[in-house]
Amino acid sequence: MDSMSEAQAEKKSKKEKKPADEADLLTVPDGWKEEAFTKEDNPRGMLEESSFATLFPKYREAYLKDCWPLVEKALGETHVKASLDLIEGSMTVCTTKKTYDPYVIIRARDLIKLLARSVPFEQAVRILQDDVACDIIKIGTLVRNRERFVKRRQRLIGPKGSTLKALELLTNCYVMVQGNTVSALGPFNGLKEVRKVVMDTMKNIHPIYNIKTLMIKRELSKDPELRVQNWERFLPKFRHKNLTKRKEPKKKTVKKEYTPFPPPQPDSQVDKELASGEFFLRASVKKMAKMAEIKVKQAQALTKKQEERKKAFIPPKEKPIVKKTKAPEESKLDIDAIKEKVKRAKTKKLGAPPVNPAPPVTSSATNKKKKAKSKN
Repeated sequence: MDSMSEAQAEKKSKKEKKPADEADLLTVPDGWKEEAFTKEDNPRGMLEESSFATLFPKYREAYLKDCWPLVEKALGETHVKASLDLIEGSMTVCTTKKTYDPYVIIRARDLIKLLARSVPFEQAVRILQDDVACDIIKIGTLVRNRERFVKRRQRLIGPKGSTLKALELLTNCYVMVQGNTVSALGPFNGLKEVRKVVMDTMKNIHPIYNIKTLMIKRELSKDPELRVQNWERFLPKFRHKNLTKRKEPKKKTVKKEYTPFPPPQPDSQVDKELASGEFFLRASVKKMAKMAEIKVKQAQALTKKQEERKKAFIPPKEKPIVKKTKAPEESKLDIDAIKEKVKRAKTKKLGAPPVNPAPPVTSSATNKKKKAKSKN
């Protein structure tokens, strides 16, 4: 019995440990890197020869001619043969008998594609590393209007390439905008974000909104507690504002519901007469009924005309008489009081001296005047 209970306990403990072990397997430890593929993993090499070719534009011919020895050297380390055809304007890569890595031909294909899309060799050669991938996004057919396409492409680059530089720093990717394509080179997570930003920019969503969310995500990923939680409450929600509202028509036509059946056929005059019973009446009775209808219509028309004639004799409504309010009488000016005020002002001594002051009268002059008066 004891052995049976011990066995059951072991089984229970194993069952309990299973989910914990699965969770541990799903989480990738920090700083873990996959081991590089070496010649020891595939000592016999490849059985079949694989090759890829791509065309390049005329303006890239001079640059590729200069840097092609470096390309051959980089691919020669992985035993991949590269050839440049300047007459046809194509680049070709193919495996050899010494090639041991089966996936290196795909990386070589991406290398020549990036070189054709104006990516410099110093950046394009990074594709041969295991932790680096590339993505060439075609944006030429996303916008119909050419002027609008150029504006949105310039918006992605930003003033003096500032927007593109911010995107590169946040995603750890190299981004190259050339013609109708955007070439990105970097880790897988970064390429996913770059593609989203590029596609949103072509859909008339400014890249600054996506850059802001990337900055917030970068800060949240640094916190180990928030790394497992949902980040939707922290991320900003931008609403699209439609400023140009379409004017609605005054008369709205309501569309009738579609029915596969045709409309019912309208009744003919004979059918109407059969339904009402007039068809079976005599001709004289029909004539009398028509005359009665005509007389009724005439009477209605006559009453309408009489009403219209009477309207001319109806007097119009008079407007109510508004009593004019008398304006307040202006207070009469007291002229005598004003004259007295002017006289008082003249007698008062003001601060300023007179313009032509009279010379002072001395006592001797006054005595002479008195003597002259007495003699006379």
